[in-house]
Amino acid sequence: MLGFIGLGIMGRPMTKNLLKAGVSVLAADLNKEAVADVVAAGAKEASYAEIGSECDIIITMVPNGAIVKSILFGEGGVAETVKPGTVVCDMSSVTATESRECYEKLKEIGVGFLDAPVSGGEPGAIAGTLAIMCGGEKKDFEAMKPYFDILGSTALLVGPSGAGSTTKLANQMIVNNTIAVVSEAFVFAAKAGADPEKVYEAIRGGLAGSAVLDAKIPMILDRNFVPGGPIRINHKDIKNCVASAHAIDAPIPYTAQLYEIMQSMKVHDMMNLDHSSIVQYFEKLADCEVRKVK
Repeated sequence: MLGFIGLGIMGRPMTKNLLKAGVSVLAADLNKEAVADVVAAGAKEASYAEIGSECDIIITMVPNGAIVKSILFGEGGVAETVKPGTVVCDMSSVTATESRECYEKLKEIGVGFLDAPVSGGEPGAIAGTLAIMCGGEKKDFEAMKPYFDILGSTALLVGPSGAGSTTKLANQMIVNNTIAVVSEAFVFAAKAGADPEKVYEAIRGGLAGSAVLDAKIPMILDRNFVPGGPIRINHKDIKNCVASAHAIDAPIPYTAQLYEIMQSMKVHDMMNLDHSSIVQYFEKLADCEVRKVK
């Protein structure tokens, strides 16, 4: 039996993919509508403690590390009932320090822990094509591998506890800084009078081409900022990047500036837009929109 805790924009489709693959799932979330949805797909609702006592594999997919720790170690949490030999796999985006804390506490009671955040956003969660980056022990990774194969197209054990979370933060630095520089470049092109759609077609096959370019420029051109990866989640991740980098004296000036851009977007109530909406920050500076030429 597998327990899945956290049925948000990512967790809900991930749970449904497990169910489609024939996995028996106990599910929990504070959002009862989300729980009802996965129950209709074949899951059973359960408390954290019930998941702890009944499941050999437990996945958490929640907004931040504080919530992960509350689910695992709070009153009525998983750790109160979990059996030795169980593997807990946190697929949330948290800091390496938070992951290592969970690993150490669960190790004391004979429970394995993996930090296994993902890349691919809601489309990857729906399609089962997530890239999964793991930190922890090999035996726990091997126990999770059949489920990773359902949820993603790739899963790699990067290193010991915390390595998966570190890798995800590096991923978020690259993705969000790339969106920012792509946004800046296309605002420049539009302001200069070029057709941004033609600029995109001209450069996408060269060295400037990227998965980010192909995913985000069509959305920007259509003025479609419905979230696959909302700013609020990426804002949290970039905040974690800055805090983690400062803790080890690793200067990250581009990412620090990106965090301030996202802070500006927070002030302007843009947290629930897709992270492609970073372009709107640069558009406001230049008084120019990037859109299809009519």
